[in-house]
Amino acid sequence: MDRLKTDCSQCAALCCLALAFDKGRDFAFDKNPGQPCPNLKHHLCSIHESLEEKGFPGCVKYDCLGSGNRVVQEVFAGRSWQDDPKLTRPMMEAFSGMREVHKRIDLLRAAETLPLEPADEQTRRDYLARLEQFHWSGPELNDFEVGMALEIDIFFHGLRRYVPR
Repeated sequence: MDRLKTDCSQCAALCCLALAFDKGRDFAFDKNPGQPCPNLKHHLCSIHESLEEKGFPGCVKYDCLGSGNRVVQEVFAGRSWQDDPKLTRPMMEAFSGMREVHKRIDLLRAAETLPLEPADEQTRRDYLARLEQFHWSGPELNDFEVGMALEIDIFFHGLRRYVPR
């Protein structure tokens, strides 16, 4: 299973809830974080087939890298903020944390193309395995950004020596 594959059918429209956007080239109106998009009808976009024509190319371009479906299915066992409003804040926080996890997975996968020394390649693989195989909870996702994410970012900083200038 590819953890970075987005499957909106397994999500609860977390991007349509959690993310903010400003009226402009990519969005037809302003939306605050935590405010459900007015185009959202339960877990589906009521204008999905005509997003670009209606002024929402930003929605078409956005990819959560599977963070939404993983949060709903793994962290909340298929439950939704729409069915249980008290889950709204915890799901938004978990979505934010999982987006950070998946961003690191994407970067660790991309680092595979670098000519890494064996020790760095092993570290890359170890981090990748931990992030992809770990069964996340909300509190662990909250802790990720001040713990392992920082470790991985320091590791990435060290990989700069492999990038040709």
